Amino acid sequence: MATRIKDLPADEIVLSGNGACASCPSTLALRIVGKALGSNVVMLLTPSCTVASMGLTPQMAFNYPAMNVCFATAASSASGVMYSLEAQAMKGRLQGELPTVITWTGDGGTYDIGFQALSAAAERNDHFIHFCYNNEAYSNTGVQRSAATPAFAATTTTPGGKVEAKKNMPLLMLDHRVPYMATASLAYPADLYDKVVKAKSVKGLKYIEIFAPCYPGWRFESKDMIKLARLAVRSGVNLLWEAENGAITRFSHPTKGLVEGSSQPRGLEEYFEAQGRFKHVMTPERKEAFLSGVEAEIRAEMDLLRGRQV
Repeated sequence: MATRIKDLPADEIVLSGNGACASCPSTLALRIVGKALGSNVVMLLTPSCTVASMGLTPQMAFNYPAMNVCFATAASSASGVMYSLEAQAMKGRLQGELPTVITWTGDGGTYDIGFQALSAAAERNDHFIHFCYNNEAYSNTGVQRSAATPAFAATTTTPGGKVEAKKNMPLLMLDHRVPYMATASLAYPADLYDKVVKAKSVKGLKYIEIFAPCYPGWRFESKDMIKLARLAVRSGVNLLWEAENGAITRFSHPTKGLVEGSSQPRGLEEYFEAQGRFKHVMTPERKEAFLSGVEAEIRAEMDLLRGRQV
C-alpha cells in the first residue's frame, strides 16, 4: 500500500536558515528523501545549488554528516566512503547498522561532469544511492546549458534556444542494469518517499532522478513550482517509473495510465507557456510545430519504455 502524505515521518534534515531560493526544488526533495532514509546517513555533494544554500561548516543547514567533493567525483568519493565504512566494520571499529551513503548532485554533476565516475561505480555495483535532482541547467552558476537541458530551451549560453536534444540519463542508467533505479517528481512526494525507502533496502548501486523545476532558471513564478512539476508528469514530459536490473518493473501513477493508454497526456501547452525559457517557440508562428515535435518525442519514449518492461 502506497504511503500517504500525512503518514510521512516528522523528522527533518533540512534546518531553518538555509540559503536556498524560495520554492527551491532541491530543498524540498531533500526533506522528503531525509524522511525516507532516517538519520544514519553520510551525504556527499558536488558544486550545486544545494551546496550554495547549505551554509558554512560547522553551521550547516543539513542535519547530516555532509562532505563537499569535487564536481567529477561524487560517485567515486561515495565508493571510497562506502569501502571505508565496510572496512571499519570488519575490523570492529564500527558497531551496528552502517550508515546509508548517498550522493546529492544536480544534472551537471550527473549528466555531464560526474558521468564517468557514476558509470564506473555502476559497473562495480558499489553500495550507495546516487540522487540527481534535475533542474535541466547549471542553475547555481548562472543558468548555463547542460546535457539535461531540453532542445529549444533558452539559457545564458544558448540565448536563442538549445539546438541539441537532451541526454536521456534514466535510460543510460537502465542500460547499466543497476539493481534499482527510479524517476520521481516533487508533485508526487509519497511516490518519491516510497522509492527512496525501497532503494535503501537494496544492495548495490541505486539511481534516483528527481525532476526539479527551477523558477529562476526556467523563468516562472516561484509559487508555481509544484504546478510545473505536476504538469510535466501529466503531459508526459516527466515519466515516472522504477526498474530493477535493467527491466522496468512498475510505472507510477499517473504515468501508468499514459503508457497503458487508459488516459491521455494533458497540459503540455500550459506547461511550456508558463516558462520564459520557451517564450521564443511559443509564438503563434512556431507553437504548433514545436508542440507536435514534443508530443512525438513523448510517444516515442513511452514506446521505448514499454519494451523494457518485465
